[in-house]
Amino acid sequence: QVQLVESGGGLVQPGGSLRLSCVVSGVNLDAHGVGWYREAPGKEREGVICLNRNTNGTQYYDDSVKGRFTISTDSAKKTMYLQMNSVKPEDTAVYYCATDLMRGCGLGPQTFDYFGQGTQVTVSS
Repeated sequence: QVQLVESGGGLVQPGGSLRLSCVVSGVNLDAHGVGWYREAPGKEREGVICLNRNTNGTQYYDDSVKGRFTISTDSAKKTMYLQMNSVKPEDTAVYYCATDLMRGCGLGPQTFDYFGQGTQVTVSS
């Protein structure tokens, strides 16, 4: 059974950092592509970042997070992470970790079949 549970959201000031965690079960983090997407009020769901296991490379779906957001996994802890640095007010959203149990990223994490309950990130002074 696939299960994903996020944590780590909260209120952070602009320019600050935050690390989101996602504990997974039923997912092989060394073999399956995993990613994060977000939903902001009044906006469509958008992919943020994905770790592609075909290339072991990172795919970005929003140019604004390049150089600021990093995705990583720890198989021993069955956990994936989203490190968010230099955050901006426009990063405010509910963030979801997701997977489609395939090696690649397909059409992006916002289209994946399996996802967590979401964690709220608010960037504000």
